[in-house]
Amino acid sequence: MGWKETAEPVLTRMPSVTQPEGHIPFRRKLAWTAGVLVLYFFLTNVTLYGLQGTGSNPFGQFGSILALSQGTVLQLGIGPIVTASIVLQLLGGANLLGLDTNDPRDQVLYQGLQKFLVVVMICITGLPIVFSGFLPPSGDVAASLGIGTFGVQLLLFAQIFVGGVLILFMDEVVSKWGVGSGIGLFIIAGISEQLMLGIFGQGQLLAGWFGILTGSIEASPLTADGLQTILFGQGQIVALLTTVLIFVVVVYAESVRVEIPLSHARVKGARGRFPVKLIYASVLPMILVRALQANIQFIGRILNSQVGLPPWLGVYGSQGQPTGGLFYYLAPIYQPQDWQWWAGSVSAEVWQVLIRVGVDLTFMVVGGAIFAVFWVETADMGPESTAKQIQNSGMQIPGFRQNPGVIEKVLERYIPQVTVIGGALVGVLAVGANMLGTIGLVSGTGLLLTVSITYKLYEEIAEEQLMEMHPVMRQMFG
Repeated sequence: MGWKETAEPVLTRMPSVTQPEGHIPFRRKLAWTAGVLVLYFFLTNVTLYGLQGTGSNPFGQFGSILALSQGTVLQLGIGPIVTASIVLQLLGGANLLGLDTNDPRDQVLYQGLQKFLVVVMICITGLPIVFSGFLPPSGDVAASLGIGTFGVQLLLFAQIFVGGVLILFMDEVVSKWGVGSGIGLFIIAGISEQLMLGIFGQGQLLAGWFGILTGSIEASPLTADGLQTILFGQGQIVALLTTVLIFVVVVYAESVRVEIPLSHARVKGARGRFPVKLIYASVLPMILVRALQANIQFIGRILNSQVGLPPWLGVYGSQGQPTGGLFYYLAPIYQPQDWQWWAGSVSAEVWQVLIRVGVDLTFMVVGGAIFAVFWVETADMGPESTAKQIQNSGMQIPGFRQNPGVIEKVLERYIPQVTVIGGALVGVLAVGANMLGTIGLVSGTGLLLTVSITYKLYEEIAEEQLMEMHPVMRQMFG
């Protein structure tokens, strides 16, 4: 008996959001999406009962990418979902699952396995956070309830467990009943909020320039320190230019595509185009790469806080960030201060900083390309799956026989190469944006994800509106 037969009774009974029957009007999709977004913001303000203070964030600056809210029921954010996706993609890429996503039975097993892994990751991630001191229990609550410190810790874990499960089903609601994906929606919400705080918040961009212009902040462009302040300090000139540049580059990259002409086999004059975009796999695989890095750093912090680490493996500062050892070299570049040795913000030697930058760049470029390939295959965006979709829609490539194998060979000229190039390009952009810095507390990777996801959401909304206006197109293209 294989693993599928053994696990099927459990995986097929995993709770799930009901699939809608028939077409959902566009306005109803927007209503579902807006409702889930409101619920997300509400949950980010539900603080953990029994928590002493706000605790500390074990994921550091990865928190914005994982859409988590420190000290609330959404302490884990989308982390468990992303980590479960990494495990599934690695298992699927190694052909260890033996699941055919075109088979309805295997689809149910795959979705059930994903949910089961998310629940497991909630436990694997949540328990160390609670019991390793990142979420200190309140002594007053322990005394008032008479359950002791251990009881309060269990109460804290129960709350973040519920929050993790809620995020899972909120994502499923958006995917089935709304527009876009819940993961992308939550990332946009969190990053956009931080971006606004970075511009209008106290001590941020506008406040910094007000201080420079009024003279309360000394920043003479004629001195090295003053120029550093204007460019990378309170003036944030480089951060502002980087933010604008990311918007421009991502929108341009999304518009670069190879368009394969299509025509309908039975309806004369019905033509279309299948676009193979430069960023064909989107930037979502980049979430997987950054989540993998976040989990590596998370393990390092847990080990350092519990058992301590030898200097060659990890040396940690007062802020909980690695300052030496292997975990230092594996830590991504978060902001300009992490590599600008001439500004005195880095205690490491120049050669150590350069090694860290090189490791981060290699990790993002290679990891971005690999996860992009995995994403395309598991999301049924590869040449074979796409050829079947085109065939089933009644379309064909003019000048070629209406055969899935023929269409697949044409698509193989573009999709694999574009997938690798696009994944590597996004990795370079993410590292470059982090090194130059962006406005406020938004990481370059987070802003890159937000712009790309927002652009794709805009395209999906436009497509939904077009289908709503022309029902015939919906029947033709499904």
